[in-house]
Amino acid sequence: MKRFFKPIEKEGSAKKPLLSPSKHGAENGDALPEVDVKKEPLKFLTWNANSLLLRVKSNWPEFSNFVSNLDPDVIAIQEVRMPAAGSKGAPKKPGELKDDTNSSREEKQILMRALSSPPFGNYHVWWSLADTKYAGTALLVKKCLRPLKVSFSLDGTVSKHEPDGRVILAEFETLRILNTYAPNNGWKEEENSFQRRRKWDKRLLEFVVQSSDKPLIWCGDLNVSHEDIDVSHPEFFSAAKMNGYVPPNKEDCGQPGFTLAERKRFGAILKEGRLVDAYRYLHKEKDMECGFSWSGHPIGKYRGKRMRIDYFIVSEKLKERIAECEMHGKGIELEGVNFSFFLLATIKR
Repeated sequence: MKRFFKPIEKEGSAKKPLLSPSKHGAENGDALPEVDVKKEPLKFLTWNANSLLLRVKSNWPEFSNFVSNLDPDVIAIQEVRMPAAGSKGAPKKPGELKDDTNSSREEKQILMRALSSPPFGNYHVWWSLADTKYAGTALLVKKCLRPLKVSFSLDGTVSKHEPDGRVILAEFETLRILNTYAPNNGWKEEENSFQRRRKWDKRLLEFVVQSSDKPLIWCGDLNVSHEDIDVSHPEFFSAAKMNGYVPPNKEDCGQPGFTLAERKRFGAILKEGRLVDAYRYLHKEKDMECGFSWSGHPIGKYRGKRMRIDYFIVSEKLKERIAECEMHGKGIELEGVNFSFFLLATIKR
């Protein structure tokens, strides 16, 4: 879902770039550097970057300080919007950044330079990218934490990536971390709209049911607001239309992310997967100031309209360990860090 942020003019300094991403032992069998190894991550940050390269060019030092202060073990990023490696007409490599043209090589250098500077040099980075500057996810895990396996599809196949790079799944000894960028529901009964989202939700349901052998922490931009409390203006969003179009099924009517059909399917995923919305578990009341992660365009009918579409979802067996789950940052109207919205979650040891 498109997000609107306050423009930032300041250009940050950066170190000499790394020309290619580092390889990771959990993914391809290479040995990782010797570090003090921890078994389980405890602090997590999720962020829809809405173009990671743009954020790097805007005010990376501020974000770096933000991450340094929070010191998360895992950073899950959605909408990185960097194209996968592979020349025109050739098969793509969704786990690698494109660098076969002058412009793509320069963009890769800028991004890798930022990710090699403190504190990001302390993290391993995994990518799952689309063919073009669209969607895509990244997962940063502290080097002192070594996932047993990192895969890029809901069926757990290491070599297979979901279309548009929407999934990264990291398995640790005691839990799994799932980073997803869910497809927007759209407005119409079409293949890339309602039908695509229904298929996605069906596969998510199958995944959470089949993965119940180990606790799950599922985070990211899930592109759904589950309850009325999760939007600022429920009646507005329920009645929203695109160019007057009314879907044939009443449950598909309304703002993408807040249709009754999507909300019911999301509820079924939580119920069948025995999962808990970590933020709502700690925050029972609506918070008009800090309780949303998407803010509408500042000009026009969406001004002041907000939704919570970013989540930490955890297995019920982890709910008593949830220590915090807080929103940070801002859209164009809200105060806070100048870097859109972040959701931070911490679990007790």
